[in-house]
Amino acid sequence: MTIEKHDLIHEFPEYREKIHELKTHNPHFAKLFESYHETDHLVHRIETGAENTSDTFLESQKKTRLHLKDQLYRMLQEA
Repeated sequence: MTIEKHDLIHEFPEYREKIHELKTHNPHFAKLFESYHETDHLVHRIETGAENTSDTFLESQKKTRLHLKDQLYRMLQEA
């Protein structure tokens, strides 16, 4: 089974330019983007076995990642 990272550019390729624009001009978007990136990286490390943790913690991180992704997507739609 291949475990994929869920970086925002691959999740929303149609918003590539808007993502770059908002990261450079919107501090709130940039902060959420960084949190999303860090959470996605952590989830990927856990799923690939690079880090060990409980299933409960992994699921909570996945929910956090999804919540951040939803917020970022709404901001991209509104931009």
